[in-house]
Amino acid sequence: MSASWPVYRFEEIDSTNTEAKRRAGSGQFDEQWIVAASQSSGRGRQDRVWSSPVGNIFTTALFAEPGGIPVALRVPFAAAMAVVDTVRTFAPDAPVKVKWPNDVRIAQQKVSGILVETGGAGGDLWVAAGTGINVAYVPENVGQAATSLNLLSGQNLELSQVIGVYHSAFEARLAQARRGFESLRRDWLDYAEGRGQEVSVRVGEAFVRGVFEDLELDGALRLRLPDGSTRIIRAGEVSLIGQA
Repeated sequence: MSASWPVYRFEEIDSTNTEAKRRAGSGQFDEQWIVAASQSSGRGRQDRVWSSPVGNIFTTALFAEPGGIPVALRVPFAAAMAVVDTVRTFAPDAPVKVKWPNDVRIAQQKVSGILVETGGAGGDLWVAAGTGINVAYVPENVGQAATSLNLLSGQNLELSQVIGVYHSAFEARLAQARRGFESLRRDWLDYAEGRGQEVSVRVGEAFVRGVFEDLELDGALRLRLPDGSTRIIRAGEVSLIGQA
């Protein structure tokens, strides 16, 4: 499997998402992939530094989104499921889970990072969906437990093969997202970490505790609070109670 979109490769770059935004800013946001062997300024969600050693995947899908913001909001879930598809291809026995909205983890160890950014408006809306996948190396000092595809599979995987599988999976999951959210939502819930369990969600500087009940039709998290009321959360950082 491989990408159907053109692929632009760099030995080293500041970050693939930053390059995607440069291209989009100059009007170049036809469907394309940007791949780097290493990044000097890799970024994760909430402006966290993303460690970028050679041997791991750093790639961004850049594309126009005619479906507008409603479809763009589904892209983090599509990207997460593409990572799940990739993990299952190379490590089919790994107990892979997704922590809302798009942290793919195995036994609470993170294997990927996803950062989706958008710009433009209307017919010129573009999406840059960046993904880092640990293949050969487990980054150190990243603030949480991590793992890699090589560790999960027990093999020294060929990086180009893994990239091809991920690119193909993402393109398929994006097509699924564009058809509607319900099918993607059901697939995501099959791998949802903590569903039916009590979780803590950091919202700004506050923490909200409740049982993770469901995923709303726009991708928001539905919590059942201790007093029985419902809280819908559209942005936050989830932790399982008693776990990282």
